[in-house]
Amino acid sequence: MKNEKYLQDLSEIKEMMNRSSRFISLSGLSGVFAGIYAIIGAVIAKMLLAENASVYNESYASVSVGNINSDLSLQLFLIAVAVLLLAIGTAIFLTTRKARKNNQKIWDSTSKRLLINFFAPLAAGGIFCLVLLQYKLVGLIAPGMLIFYGLALIHGSKYTFADLRSLGYANLLLGLIATQFIGYGIYFWAIGFGIFHIIYGIWMHNKYDRKSAE
Repeated sequence: MKNEKYLQDLSEIKEMMNRSSRFISLSGLSGVFAGIYAIIGAVIAKMLLAENASVYNESYASVSVGNINSDLSLQLFLIAVAVLLLAIGTAIFLTTRKARKNNQKIWDSTSKRLLINFFAPLAAGGIFCLVLLQYKLVGLIAPGMLIFYGLALIHGSKYTFADLRSLGYANLLLGLIATQFIGYGIYFWAIGFGIFHIIYGIWMHNKYDRKSAE
């Protein structure tokens, strides 16, 4: 009996330390929704490109430099921003709901460190992609997004679930591969931000969300 109580106390102490050092209220469903938004965004972008067949063809060669007109480039950029805002908004809503349900704080020193470490590489990547857009290096924008997003996930995973690191490395590697297939960025974008997120979200939901709900 004493051994069982001792092990239980250790388990409780370990859980308390984990809660104090890591933000564990992230919702797995937010990853699923983010993936769905990304795939929808990729489909809309593909339709826009198809409508502009004069500057975009199935050889994808025109995307590698800057033959896409400025209006279309702006539309594609706005689609990416809209997907990002929808994903962040959904993540905030679902994460807040999960935290309240589990009587956990949504805003503390741990969540602050998570946001700082996550958004620092993400902000740098956003500025870098704007520079690529400025110089009409459109074909490198999707790989750049994947690379910096992967770095942001890896950097932020220190303050939340370690599983997030795997998603980060997957996007980082995918972004590096995408640099060798300039012009096919939409497909890599859909895989990284779409399919990877859906798989990760389902995994996290089954591993953590259902467990905490029981």
